[in-house]
Amino acid sequence: MEQLDGRALILACSAIGAGLAMIAGIGPGIGQGYAAGRAAEAVGRQPEAQGDITKTLLLGDAVAETTGIYGLVVAMILLFANPLITKYLSLLGQ
Repeated sequence: MEQLDGRALILACSAIGAGLAMIAGIGPGIGQGYAAGRAAEAVGRQPEAQGDITKTLLLGDAVAETTGIYGLVVAMILLFANPLITKYLSLLGQ
């Protein structure tokens, strides 16, 4: 079997890490769907409070989405601006 050099190993592990980082989008999606369902229920029970319920829902969704955005940023860094490759090449003197 052909030997795997360090750069290829770093790229392979980075791709796996990026995929795992994208799993972070599952949690916010589930949470936002649950919150939207509960907000619809609340508006159904108290239509006069629709404005307050919507404001609270949007604020909660924005906070919940931050973890998904952080996961996306980590994945993009690992795929396109990988600092580990630069470090590896500097260790080799290239």
